[in-house]
Amino acid sequence: MKSSIIAGAFYFIYQKMVHNDVMPLSDFIIQLEQKLFTNYKALAILFTLTFFNWFFEILKWKNLVSNIKKISLLESFKQSLGSLTASLFTPNRIGEYGAKAFYYYKDQRKKIMLLNLVSNVSQMTITLAFGVWGLLYFLLNFNVELPLFRMRRLIYIFALLIASFFGGRVFISKKIRGFYLDKIIKFIKNLSGKIVFTTLLFSIIRYVIFSHQFFYLLNLFGVEVDYYTLMMLIFTMYLLASVIPSLPMFDWLIKGSVAVFVFSFIQVNEMIIVTISSLMWLFNFAIPSIIGSYFIMNFKYIGVQNKPTKKGRS
Repeated sequence: MKSSIIAGAFYFIYQKMVHNDVMPLSDFIIQLEQKLFTNYKALAILFTLTFFNWFFEILKWKNLVSNIKKISLLESFKQSLGSLTASLFTPNRIGEYGAKAFYYYKDQRKKIMLLNLVSNVSQMTITLAFGVWGLLYFLLNFNVELPLFRMRRLIYIFALLIASFFGGRVFISKKIRGFYLDKIIKFIKNLSGKIVFTTLLFSIIRYVIFSHQFFYLLNLFGVEVDYYTLMMLIFTMYLLASVIPSLPMFDWLIKGSVAVFVFSFIQVNEMIIVTISSLMWLFNFAIPSIIGSYFIMNFKYIGVQNKPTKKGRS
């Protein structure tokens, strides 16, 4: 199973880098040679931003898990990158839930999955908050044509979401995939305010880091537009890309296609945007996944039988 996960992860990374219909590998390498390979300062900055992006993700997970047990920074590092590798070819990184849960005893796994849900929801909340700000700027300052039928579809979706929100209490006791909704809500409410605040804070820091990594790459590839406009477009891009279901291995493609659309309004060359999206995927998904493969290979299953027993019991 471990070998299959690693083989699958490396296969998708290979396919992404070598057999890329959107941008051939030769074109990608030419772009890198021109702007990156000999620019050691730029490489150092990009690797530093990637390091801190994942450092705060690791801190966030360590902080959340402290609700159940104290783990070291190294253990959080192993679990975060190992679960990334395991989830690389699962829709919306859903495999991350099960991967992290296997690091804990069986009776703790549902709580671990819920904590992972809290982690992802917190990051999505920040993406939504910044994204709405960016989207409003985008719609107000650029001539974005939205066909009438698309506007109607958006209105229907929002109406459905509102109805689901207010009508959800009717089904609050229903069981979904092993979890009761009322117990999920109770579990989240029981989290300490400090843990929730710290989780949101780390999510904000991560968002600021990877959005500025994209901004730095735009500047590196010669996109000369004022800071505020570029950041608003980046916020818009991440919001639009986040609502599209996808596999992590295709994250570059989703964000790339959305970014091409968004940045076309300031006449940025498509090749530049595709190159930047590919680099963001390489730095923030591919390289950490390769590191995570080591932890997958050295993973040791934790079962009920390994749990420390009380004194006097066998």
